Amino acid sequence: MNKILTIISFLIISSCAYNSGVVALGNDNFLVTKQAATGFTGMGNLKAKAIGEANNFCATKKKVVNIISTKDAEPPYILANYPRTEITFSCEDN
Repeated sequence: MNKILTIISFLIISSCAYNSGVVALGNDNFLVTKQAATGFTGMGNLKAKAIGEANNFCATKKKVVNIISTKDAEPPYILANYPRTEITFSCEDN
């Protein structure tokens, strides 16, 4: 019974995380948004994953990422204000 409750709890918590994927903003600009499922995730790891996704997206176009801006959630990470980062970027020629 404890295993079932643990699995259900994990599924509920993990469903709260938000990852937008790469979203086109127009004018060859793109956005990646990542949000943690809880307040216990570090911002550095979350931001690294978002930048990695931007790098991978540009690499498929044989270009390099140019980060235009970043926006991060501010602590304290409680009451649904979980670690969140937004990366606005473009893909530039090498």
